[in-house]
Amino acid sequence: MLTVEKIGGTSMSALQEVIKNIILFERTGEQLYNRIFVVSAFSGVTDLLLENKKTGAPGVYHRIAKQQDFHRPLKDLIIKLKTINKRYVDLGLDLAVADRFIENHVKEAQTYLENLANILASGYVSREGILQAAREILASIGESHSAFNFTNILQNMGINTRLVDLSGFGDHRPFTIDQRIKHAFKNIDFEQTICITTGYAKGTEGIMREFDRGYSEVTFSKIAEFLKPQEAIIHKEYHLSTADPALVGIENCIPVGYTNYDIADQLADVGMEAIHPKASKPLEVSGIHLRIKNTFEPSHPGTLITREFICEHKRVEVITGTDKLMMIDVYDPSMVGNVGSDLQIMQTFFDYNVSYTFKSTSANSISIVIWARDFNKKLISKLEEDFEKVTVENVAMVCLLGTNMDQPGLLAKSAYALTEDGINIKSAGFALRKVNIQFLIATEHFKRAIIALNKAMG
Repeated sequence: MLTVEKIGGTSMSALQEVIKNIILFERTGEQLYNRIFVVSAFSGVTDLLLENKKTGAPGVYHRIAKQQDFHRPLKDLIIKLKTINKRYVDLGLDLAVADRFIENHVKEAQTYLENLANILASGYVSREGILQAAREILASIGESHSAFNFTNILQNMGINTRLVDLSGFGDHRPFTIDQRIKHAFKNIDFEQTICITTGYAKGTEGIMREFDRGYSEVTFSKIAEFLKPQEAIIHKEYHLSTADPALVGIENCIPVGYTNYDIADQLADVGMEAIHPKASKPLEVSGIHLRIKNTFEPSHPGTLITREFICEHKRVEVITGTDKLMMIDVYDPSMVGNVGSDLQIMQTFFDYNVSYTFKSTSANSISIVIWARDFNKKLISKLEEDFEKVTVENVAMVCLLGTNMDQPGLLAKSAYALTEDGINIKSAGFALRKVNIQFLIATEHFKRAIIALNKAMG
């Protein structure tokens, strides 16, 4: 059975467990093969190259963006990556070969970056295009490093392993991402080979231009779309669970087991990604099943996501949400009976490139919820020019998700659970299909709300 599998950064950093639990688990001989592994950079490496995904702390990229010297940070990066290399010597990594590879790779990247920096300093070209190219070059380093090391270790174990480096270093052919993938995988005998593939893929369209830090899952998805495996698998350091174990306790949640791509999209909409939504679409359209597995629990089948799944009995499958949202309430007494107020507001959001996750309306007001990171003072100023009053406040959202949960009393039961815990509901909503019931609450009540709903639905 051909599979295309993705290994995340936290899992990659635990290479010993990855080899034991994924590569070798219940497999010998020819059973080892017919698998393509798309790997992320080792944990924290892309943060050093670009910026910290959680805190926003600047990496090498921001030195280039500010036209500051980036040579010292690149030297520090080589030292850091060599330190990571030493961790895997006991697994069979050829340290001298690995160190030489990353030295040469970073030096080659430095040459490209120096050329970009010189062009940027000239002032003759658009900053956006140059800086986007810099992000692409830097991002590719992390995945090339981890993929090379992983391949080297498996080869030294006597496993027929092939490095499929999609980063395109030294390859000046103007391939699109799809063309590069097609070219890279031609003439490979999958039945006798494990392929280790970089999560970054170079293409003329620029994979980060649209997907930014979600690029490795997009590469994974595009490879699966091309090769049409029996199953696509993502290995994470945790199960896709009925609630966040860190909030409700691991004893109070279980793996979801089965769900569909619609629920995966709902999860992504509140930041709890089973898979990047732009990566899930090709899989869904192609009818490829996606399995989410826990790297550290290899015997567990994980959660299978399909296009067709609908739960046989009515239940809430996932309780989730986020406390990193902001509500913008637009009020104007002239809205009532006036066609086009909503359109005018949405056009303003479009003009400032701000998306929303929730919207509710009344006769004279429209409340729109956005990610706090997308807050734009100019957007608010424009709305204030056009409408009588604009109110902004931080909020949290908690959600009940399920493929088949349209049952009498569910809304009342969940609202009562929040009320009993002293949590005021600022707003609530659900679409006709009722796969997602959403409650807006104060940010400080987020954890309590998740626990209360999880207890009520258990």
